[in-house]
Amino acid sequence: MISDADDALVALVQSEALRGQPAEVVLDAPTSSWAARRTGPVVDVFLYDLREEVDRRDAQSRTVRDDAGRIVGYTPGPRWYRLSYLVTAWTQRPEDEHTLLGLVLANLVRFDAIPPEHLGGALEGAHVPLTVGLPPSGDRSAPDLWNALGGELKPALDVVLIAPMTVATTQVAGPPVAGREVRVGDR
Repeated sequence: MISDADDALVALVQSEALRGQPAEVVLDAPTSSWAARRTGPVVDVFLYDLREEVDRRDAQSRTVRDDAGRIVGYTPGPRWYRLSYLVTAWTQRPEDEHTLLGLVLANLVRFDAIPPEHLGGALEGAHVPLTVGLPPSGDRSAPDLWNALGGELKPALDVVLIAPMTVATTQVAGPPVAGREVRVGDR
């Protein structure tokens, strides 16, 4: 699910946010050594936090049916995860970085969710909400994150996806009822 979310966000940034601008989109940690090696304009989409959205957990089981329509098992509902990305622009000049980051912001805020055409793999057909530029939730702050990465503070967008993950367990149902005879007590 994580790599499918990465692919969906990168596809959205490439096709909708950059609007034809010649910039590479990568998923690298923006460390100081990475920044020293980059060439050309880059939009970095770095996954820095992953947490379960416990409030969205669905305790209701779903039925699993065979080809004949008989119930053969039960599966739990999906679990939902908050994937937080640090989105930064990297060029040779701060003015160009601001322009590129502004373009990404202006075009991503148009979406409340990842469009279906960008969803594949485990996320195909799912609804994946998207927020852009809200303050980071929890115990993370931008300076702390940059400090942990070993880099200097830089303008960045906090982009959050909330994606479902199907739990791969099925409880097998009992055998189907074959008759209507009910017996009570001894034979």
